[in-house]
Amino acid sequence: MSSPSRASHESGSFLRLILLTSLTMIAFAANSVLGRMAIAPGPFGSGGLPLIDPASYSAVRLGSGAVMLALLVAVTGTGARRWPRLQSGSWASAFALFAYAVAFSYAYVALDTGIGALILFACVQATMIGWSLKEGDRPSLLEWLGLIVAFGAFIWLVSPGLSAPDPLAAAAMAASGIAWGAYSLRGRGLPDPLKATADNFMRSVAFIIPLFGLVLVTQLPVHASAKGVMLAIASGAVTSGLGYALWYRVLKRIGATQGAIVQLTVPVIAAIGGTLFLDEGWTVRLAVSSLLILGGVALATMAKQRRL
Repeated sequence: MSSPSRASHESGSFLRLILLTSLTMIAFAANSVLGRMAIAPGPFGSGGLPLIDPASYSAVRLGSGAVMLALLVAVTGTGARRWPRLQSGSWASAFALFAYAVAFSYAYVALDTGIGALILFACVQATMIGWSLKEGDRPSLLEWLGLIVAFGAFIWLVSPGLSAPDPLAAAAMAASGIAWGAYSLRGRGLPDPLKATADNFMRSVAFIIPLFGLVLVTQLPVHASAKGVMLAIASGAVTSGLGYALWYRVLKRIGATQGAIVQLTVPVIAAIGGTLFLDEGWTVRLAVSSLLILGGVALATMAKQRRL
């Protein structure tokens, strides 16, 4: 039998794990809320100028994320591992990270917070599942059922209609999700994911120069207020940098499958955040498609875990 002190310690450890997991999911969802706050037309979507343009938001977010992650590696590392040295990551992963951040920013010009997070999440999962199929994985009947339900609901969500999201913005968010899925696939099995992420964030800053070159050539608007910059820093340093650090700590305790399932809460939290902070409403299409997409992915994930 376990002693009272050991049982108390295990209970406290479990509660800390729940708290860290909840904080991480809130941080990930906050990325969508902060992005929409900063990039929506007018202060918090009031109809005027945005607080910051998408390119500037992406640049500040990536730069502040790189600084925060480098500091975290410096604080938690030892010896030669103390500072990222552009050895743990890769330029391909850095470009995927960059593509995710830029497409994410431009998508939130016209997408509500919850819909954007749902499209992002669905496309991340679709990319990773599609890759596993390409590599020869053969899903069970329950897995196929979950995937078909989720995919059908996603098609319904983005199909034309009065409550359908803007098609170009939805396509941009889908591209963002595919890029993040590719980034996640490239990062599987890394011995030090925090250091690799810091490395990739630092590398991604190099792509900011050609980004602004493209913005100048296409004459896209560039505008950055102090509030917009602060929101971008909060997203990069806090909800991205610190959020990823917390996530890697949590993932060691709960495992990849449970990690995939718990991330199902992110679009829901983001939609609640959009309602609370941006006065965004829920449509029947969003509510039903959210349940079907997240439920389908959960079914497929749990069925795969049982098969393996």
